[in-house]
Amino acid sequence: MQLYKKISIQKEDILPIAERMKAEQRPLVMIHGYVDKEGQNVVSYDYSLGNCLESYFVTGERELPSIGGIYDQAAIWPERELMELMGLAFSGLDNTERLFLADNMLDGQGQIIVTPLAELREKNIAEALSGLQESQGGTP
Repeated sequence: MQLYKKISIQKEDILPIAERMKAEQRPLVMIHGYVDKEGQNVVSYDYSLGNCLESYFVTGERELPSIGGIYDQAAIWPERELMELMGLAFSGLDNTERLFLADNMLDGQGQIIVTPLAELREKNIAEALSGLQESQGGTP
């Protein structure tokens, strides 16, 4: 049976913990993030310690240090995901290119733009009519 420990930390603790875990050859399992019921960001760093999973979590931060220099791609990919999906900033992380979301899918704060289906249908119909009129030599 695997044990689970959840430990609250401050963002200043992230790098020292990651360095200690790496020195002890403890794998980084995952970096998770979500927005809690109070609207605060929660980011957890999960490390495997034998039969125990230790989850170190930080609450209420918009910028965190990257541990990509310590855990390479095991940290870089989840940090980039959290950057895109939650609008978090990771100091030291190369964010010159998007991981998977196009720039026009975001509102600038890391939130995915959601358009109601009825609005998308109206836009598609208007574009189709405009294209049809142009192909027939008319003006839109």
